[in-house]
Amino acid sequence: MTEVADRTSSGTREPAGTPAAAHAGGPSVDVAELGELLLGKWADVRRTARELAGRPEVHKIEGLTHTEHRKRVFGQLKYLVDNRAVHRAFPERLGGSSDHGGNIAGFEELVTADPSLQIKAGVQWGLFGAAVMHLGTQEHHDAWLPGIMSLDIPGCFAMTETGHGSDVASISTTATYDAATKEFVINTPFRAAWKDYIGNAAEDGLAAVVFAQLVTQGVNHGVHAFYVPLRDPDTKEFLPGVGGEDDGVKGGLNGIDNGRLHFSEVRIPRTNLLDRYGAVSVEGRYSSPIASPGRRFFTMLGTLVQGRVSLDGAAVAASKVALATAIRYGSERRQFHASSTQEEEVLLDYQRHQRRLFTRLATTFAAGFAHEQLLEKFDDVFSGRHDSDADREDLETLAAALKPLSTWHALDTLQECREACGGAGFLIENRFASLRADLDVYATFEGDNTVLLQLVAKRLLADFAKEFRNVDFGVLARFVVTQAAGAAFHRTGLRAVAQFVADTGSVQKAAVALRDEGGQRTLLADRVQSMVAEVGSALKGANKLPQHQAAALFNQHQDDLIDAAQAHAELLQWEAFTEALGKISDPGTKQVLTWLRDLFGLSLIEKHLSWYLMNGRLSMQRGRTVGAYINRLLAKIRPHALDLVESFGYGPEHLRASIASGSEKGRQDEARIYFEAQRAEGKLPAPEKPHRAVKGSKST
Repeated sequence: MTEVADRTSSGTREPAGTPAAAHAGGPSVDVAELGELLLGKWADVRRTARELAGRPEVHKIEGLTHTEHRKRVFGQLKYLVDNRAVHRAFPERLGGSSDHGGNIAGFEELVTADPSLQIKAGVQWGLFGAAVMHLGTQEHHDAWLPGIMSLDIPGCFAMTETGHGSDVASISTTATYDAATKEFVINTPFRAAWKDYIGNAAEDGLAAVVFAQLVTQGVNHGVHAFYVPLRDPDTKEFLPGVGGEDDGVKGGLNGIDNGRLHFSEVRIPRTNLLDRYGAVSVEGRYSSPIASPGRRFFTMLGTLVQGRVSLDGAAVAASKVALATAIRYGSERRQFHASSTQEEEVLLDYQRHQRRLFTRLATTFAAGFAHEQLLEKFDDVFSGRHDSDADREDLETLAAALKPLSTWHALDTLQECREACGGAGFLIENRFASLRADLDVYATFEGDNTVLLQLVAKRLLADFAKEFRNVDFGVLARFVVTQAAGAAFHRTGLRAVAQFVADTGSVQKAAVALRDEGGQRTLLADRVQSMVAEVGSALKGANKLPQHQAAALFNQHQDDLIDAAQAHAELLQWEAFTEALGKISDPGTKQVLTWLRDLFGLSLIEKHLSWYLMNGRLSMQRGRTVGAYINRLLAKIRPHALDLVESFGYGPEHLRASIASGSEKGRQDEARIYFEAQRAEGKLPAPEKPHRAVKGSKST
């Protein structure tokens, strides 16, 4: 990795612009230990994937036309196949390794090479191939998976329609069984039913897994998946009845040939139904191992949750790349003579610059630790070790909670890092603008972030309702009284008075209370519980109302629901960070990471400070100390900033940003040497203002 810092005489690395005494007597970070912790359970897979992602053969070349970029990315898919980088999740008997967690861990790292390559690979093997594997049977596996794995069958995942994105249950494409010919007939009956934004659809896809309403014997059995050939393998022309359009140039990810597909009386064999969860006999009788249509639908979609899991991890990786570049640049770039007439200040020594970057650094660590827990949960479910209905529901809820936060955070981090690097950050060669454009769609695909948080909120409400489903009237009455008393305690200011008395008006005591692990957990958890309970109470009995009245009531509280879900996800990240602290053995590393965890927790409290004050959870005294204590944490973290981003493990071959290469330090050193020489030789012109003052005094 390129050196971007000076070394003291003892060999200890010091960030440029930081006094050598900054570490004296203080903690230090064991970069190697922290790096291992961040690599997680699949450390070896990540190392292998990063080595591959660092090769020029898979890097994005900026400035290509979308046609050129598409061609390059398709060729890179073959490179991945040749290097056995995409087969980890597939069955061992077909050449895979049945390593579901490792597959996602390796896939995430491709974002550092080219997000278009990552997502196109995800379409081919993580969506198209995974749908055949998880929704089909061994007969389907044997027929199509070898060609999918080798890229002989490039394919599409055709779920989203122009008229229905997140509402998959309402898609309008139909697959009607014709018992006379033993075929399904696929139709998109109107324009809004066209499959849209489909990767591989515009050029490369030879087949697709098409999601459609299964109709047989006059009954609609809901959404099922069908394997549908699209193009002639030799001519690449659409097959009869299949049509489509190119989506053209997009805001990002232009190495992927997204397009639209439509079907008119397209006939496929009955056996092309991926029938693990729902089958149709030759005579047309429907059967399923899952009797409930709703549960069957969510079970089928739940098998495809890996898309959300992988985007969560890729967003964290992109945030790490951005912060590694911006913090390295900030430790070298100098601007303004704030404390010296001769030496300009290093950007990273300015408090506001630290606020911009270190708070996002803390969130990135939290998101990374939470993702590792999500990945382990995903592997437990898909390996079959823990694969109950409850486990799958927990996995889906966890993925729906974390993916919105990490993808929004990545976009925010890329933008803030871009701005923190000034004009240099806007240059494509430093990748912020390019990465942000490519990751923009992460917020709305594999589940729109807002819709996903609504799903989480509904799960929180369901869990809240379960607690009172079987209790008697007396228990429920006591809960209502307790809630009312609690609200009175908070809102009359009694809690605020108690906190002020405990603090005795002391800023120091208030800070100790806020930085306490138990205090942070209480504040974050109490906010979630209170928000859920308040909405749950407001919606009580909604299921007994007429549909339109229930919908109106729910809509009145939709915003509160989504806020509660986001608060829940933030708590999950904080808890994951706190749990990770227990895995660190080096005392110095643990201390620095604890400061970083506190920075994350207090940043959340500061972000929602109005809620804590309005609801009486914090006194004004403690509320005023939050920002001040955050600033104290920034100063403590400053000497360790370079070590923290070095622990991410990304080298120059992954960052590929000239401002992270040490070139800025070279420019600053050159300038310093020049002015020192000019000063020593007496050649520096006198500044105008002092010069005028001297002349004026002589003239009088």
